[in-house]
Amino acid sequence: MNLIVDIGNTRTKIALFNKDKLKKARIIKTKKLLNEIKIIFEKYRIEHSIISSVVKTPIKIVAFLTKNSNCIDLSNETKIPFKNLYKTPKTLGVDRIALIAGAVQLYKNKNTLVIDAGTCITYDFINAKNEYFGGAISLGINMRYEALHKFTANLPLLKPKTIPEKGNTTKKAIHKGVINSLYLEIEGVIKQYQKKNKNLTIVLTGGDTKFLVGLLKSSIFANPNFLLVGLNYILNYNLQE
Repeated sequence: MNLIVDIGNTRTKIALFNKDKLKKARIIKTKKLLNEIKIIFEKYRIEHSIISSVVKTPIKIVAFLTKNSNCIDLSNETKIPFKNLYKTPKTLGVDRIALIAGAVQLYKNKNTLVIDAGTCITYDFINAKNEYFGGAISLGINMRYEALHKFTANLPLLKPKTIPEKGNTTKKAIHKGVINSLYLEIEGVIKQYQKKNKNLTIVLTGGDTKFLVGLLKSSIFANPNFLLVGLNYILNYNLQE
């Protein structure tokens, strides 16, 4: 059994895989992560594990996983199943590495654009030749709302909501501005890649997947666990080396 740990900017996801099959996945508070991992090891036979963190990796967690399993702490030095043509590989986030690995496994030899809608929105592209060139990093939904509130004197802090037909109140105008601009951004990026790449496969993942999937007109594959699939693939890939 493989244990997958993904520590993000605002939350932590853990998952159990039996080879390539996802068995369980859940979101927990990072401060409770070590206790949760210990419980998992008591209930299941964990042989291999991988930890991915976009923040500083908790030392106690790495130590426990290393002691009790064959553990990989994902970094830019980890062996990956694709050709990385990113000009500054040391600055490439491990979350983006995992997303592309997921694309390699699920959409082999296809031009694939992965859109991860979380704290930030990232766009990552890998071509049919298994070559990764990078992509783009943009503001996430909540970050856009927070920016309007923080950098103005009177605009309220709102939570995401569907686009209103008319922006005839301040709140409606904020919703219309934030969500409409985000929608146009994503659709615009997709069209840019479609013009240059035939038969483009588009994947939408991340915490805001459910909110965005209903807005987008482009044909996409929505998979909120896509990053976990990528991490598991990297783990299995290294076990075969």
